[in-house]
Amino acid sequence: MKTIKGPGIFLAQFLGDAAPFNSLESICKWSAGLGFKGVQIPTWDSRVIDLQKAAESKTYADEIKGIVNAAGMEITELSTHLQGQLVAVHPAYNELFDGFAPADKRGNAAARTEWAVNQLKYAAKASRNLGLDAHATFSGALLWHTVYPWPQRPAGLVETGFKELANRWLPILNEFDANGVDLCYEIHPGEDLHDGVSYERFLEATGNHNRACLLYDPSHFVLQCLDYLEYIDIYHEKIKMFHVKDAEFNPTGRSGVYGGYQGWIDRPGRFRSLGDGQVDFKSVFSKLTQYDYAGWAVMEWECCIKHPEDGAKEGAPFIQNHIIRVTEKAFDDFAGGGADETLNRKVLGL
Repeated sequence: MKTIKGPGIFLAQFLGDAAPFNSLESICKWSAGLGFKGVQIPTWDSRVIDLQKAAESKTYADEIKGIVNAAGMEITELSTHLQGQLVAVHPAYNELFDGFAPADKRGNAAARTEWAVNQLKYAAKASRNLGLDAHATFSGALLWHTVYPWPQRPAGLVETGFKELANRWLPILNEFDANGVDLCYEIHPGEDLHDGVSYERFLEATGNHNRACLLYDPSHFVLQCLDYLEYIDIYHEKIKMFHVKDAEFNPTGRSGVYGGYQGWIDRPGRFRSLGDGQVDFKSVFSKLTQYDYAGWAVMEWECCIKHPEDGAKEGAPFIQNHIIRVTEKAFDDFAGGGADETLNRKVLGL
């Protein structure tokens, strides 16, 4: 077994225009001061990284790595969640997702998709230059507007949707394979990869591509009423990344999974700061350790109640206290008799 690395922190929810959140150097020092040992970097934020430059210049990548290392930290992974979303966008969501793209690509779906695909390819090369072996992203969605089958979905619609999604991602997956990096999809509502079955459909459509892996985040499964512990049993061989994020689901007689179009504070399903929700993290960490998960435990903070700085301050020790330092010997070794084939045969009556 392996001891999970951490605690790490995903910087996306903390970056801002005021110090110490406005540069890679200062936010790394702030994170390290709270007890974090690694940072997951959102590649769409130029305050912390120039993705194309990191892909094309090993020298620049080394500079980024050096800034992080100087704060006593490591880079856990890079993230292209926003760019990945734009690899596949149904026209109904064009205006809503245009904000994820550069200004000169907005209003032009084809140009936006091309930009997103190139961003993912840069991410593969940048990850290699930084010495990383896993990367986080979203799948995007062509079918999400049909998630509830009313009106009835036309025959073959789902198959066509996943075939097209796979066609868009295969060149990207091949680029990640060429660079020795696993591409980890965060399974998430709003994406065509939103649960185990949809991931399996996509995996099959890609010809079971060996780089089509998973980012495990139990909070999204709490909100879907999905068994997030059995999910680890089923998919542990594909889980290469881990977001430590808490959530709660408290349905009422007025609202359930779909939330009634309410804001986060009033929804039955809400993301919470670590320890304030319902995720059984002791079991989560135990299962991941049991299955030899060798990656990072990275806090992704999202909470509609608690201040983010308090969530981060509490998050580092929460993760540290859940990481299991694996044993190097069996607990009953003291009663062992050593290896003796003659004795073994005698015990078996042979």
